[in-house]
Amino acid sequence: MRDVLDELLDWVRTGQRVGLATVVGTWSSAPRQPGAAMIVGPDATVVGSVSGGCVEGAVYDLATEVRASGQPVLQRYGVSDDDAFAVGLTCGGTIEMFVEAVDQATFPELIEVGEDIRAGRAVAVATVLNGPRAGAHLVLRPEAMTLGSLGSNRLDDAVRDDALGLLSQGSTAVLHYGPDGERRGDDIAVFVASYAPKPRLIVFGAIDFAAAVAKVGAFLGYAVTVCDARPIFATAKRFPDADEVVIEWPHKYLARTDVDERTVVCVLTHDPKFDVPLLEVALRLPLAYVGAMGSRRTTDDRLKQLRELGLTEEELSRLHAPIGLDLGARTPEETAVSVAAEIVGARWGGSSVPLVRVDGPIHHGT
Repeated sequence: MRDVLDELLDWVRTGQRVGLATVVGTWSSAPRQPGAAMIVGPDATVVGSVSGGCVEGAVYDLATEVRASGQPVLQRYGVSDDDAFAVGLTCGGTIEMFVEAVDQATFPELIEVGEDIRAGRAVAVATVLNGPRAGAHLVLRPEAMTLGSLGSNRLDDAVRDDALGLLSQGSTAVLHYGPDGERRGDDIAVFVASYAPKPRLIVFGAIDFAAAVAKVGAFLGYAVTVCDARPIFATAKRFPDADEVVIEWPHKYLARTDVDERTVVCVLTHDPKFDVPLLEVALRLPLAYVGAMGSRRTTDDRLKQLRELGLTEEELSRLHAPIGLDLGARTPEETAVSVAAEIVGARWGGSSVPLVRVDGPIHHGT
């Protein structure tokens, strides 16, 4: 919903109704992940995408019908065996779509949800997908009262516990329950969309390569921090794509700042007095990715020093060094693409092998 949030809120605030289509499930090579959304406004304007073009026309028609009728629909789209040009995903995947009519009456909590998302506050929205309660919403925040209801106190309690767990991980999923919240049942399907704050990308080393990595990191949706101990180089003007520029010794900053299992750290300093203390801290934190720039000789020297500091082979195995994939990159921008590609591959479990050499699904985790 992030991609369509501005237009969605504008319409709802003015008392208008829209048709909102959300991807809630994917299988095989589906082009968009759960949570992708498309809206059809009161003037027939369409915003967003749910399939990269494969079934957009059919979803547009369905969202228009649902906006008019107010009756939510759970619809699955896949490959058509009878007609290659029929409504279906020609890429071979399958997606499941929940389409609902949204206005101030059907989703009165939406404005507050939008404010949380814009402010970077963690919030989750649970939506019933099937049965007589389809379209009911429950809004959840860490350590805060819930808003709305899914129609049963016990179901609300069960979903609250599970949804807050998903929110803490920044995960989105469909959960199944019995009619009164029983976890062994599958009568009721509930889609939990997590809107956690952006994951962090912390780039250490105020060099030209760092500026390029910061730019591509922002493009990928990270909240970017550039850190360097040298104030003459660590300036906001040199790093316009960074959300913040910090002047501090790298290892001290990393030890005190908030990180989690989604945080990415790129060490580009090229200086052992910065690199080694920083990597000693980084490799002992629960981070998503730790990469360090440098030649193979520099990497070997770092590893030797880190072993002398007591890091285990398991901890050292988490280090991506030399950083990036072998793309033959030369410029800072090309190197940033190489680094970004490795980060994405680590996130989704990709092999980093050219797709032409890979059998099976193109999209991992589906």
